[in-house]
Amino acid sequence: MESASIYTLPPVSLSARKHYNHFPTMEFQAKSLFSFLISISLILSFSEAGKIAIYWGQNGNEGTLTETCATGNYGYVNLAFLATFGNGQTPMINLAGHCDPTTNGCTGLSSDIKSCQAKGIKVMLSLGGAAGSYYLASAEDARQVATYLWNNFLGGKSSSRPLGDAVLDGIDFDIEGGTNQHWDDLARYLSAYSNKGKKVHLSAAPQCPFPDAWIGDALQTGLFDYVWVQFYNNPPCQYSSGMTDLEQAWKQWTSIKATHIFLGLPASPSAAGSGFISTDDLTSQVLPAIKGSDKYGGVMLWDKYHDDQSGYSSAIKNQV
Repeated sequence: MESASIYTLPPVSLSARKHYNHFPTMEFQAKSLFSFLISISLILSFSEAGKIAIYWGQNGNEGTLTETCATGNYGYVNLAFLATFGNGQTPMINLAGHCDPTTNGCTGLSSDIKSCQAKGIKVMLSLGGAAGSYYLASAEDARQVATYLWNNFLGGKSSSRPLGDAVLDGIDFDIEGGTNQHWDDLARYLSAYSNKGKKVHLSAAPQCPFPDAWIGDALQTGLFDYVWVQFYNNPPCQYSSGMTDLEQAWKQWTSIKATHIFLGLPASPSAAGSGFISTDDLTSQVLPAIKGSDKYGGVMLWDKYHDDQSGYSSAIKNQV
């Protein structure tokens, strides 16, 4: 988006100068100012338009991270997943076929991450996933995990940073197992690192039944910037033939203390067991019903591989 230039009144024509004695009338000034304010309002409305968040990392055939960000379709990319951590386990990132962290093979992603960030895209590390080994045994365990994340992926220092020296924008909580304990502690410890410089953004991907069984307590801390609610694989609150269930759940989710709420969807019918919404239904029925919310942030898609197959983000990006 182009930045707004400093406004100056348009030049007055020669005939107008004679009539107005070299000065525009108050009426003319008022109309011009009104037009200027309308233009600024439109610019601000565009700047607050929704964005698309995408998960990347669980399929080696989904293209590189640099290619993902170069599409221009996404405002946020979640690197999926740090699937092993907590309870004394050695943390381990799992980016499927993209790279092998056991041989420091993922450090080359540092330049990709910086390329994305240079485009204004926030890159987050996603914790958990549906098939990870993660567990927080205590508040102290949460503190130690937060310290590890700060030193190895955020603004801290470590000799063994899995993704190289790039500083990620924050941490995403995709907690779908283990226990529901101490995720609020982890959020508080991570958020506190924002005091050391660059803000540590927090995001989460709860299931749409409200409140979320795993991170419901963490989401009550008010520390989360982005909450991409999974409105899929959950028939009681996902879109089916009508909007009733989804709209009711959306209203519940927009009541939490979070900055932006996103509609989380599968990017193709094969990306989830249920909950896929056609692009036509999304743009004609679903988005018009939820975009009026002050907390509306956009759409989250699972995942980049399935988005490549369907072209979903390209089809909806101008409507989000």
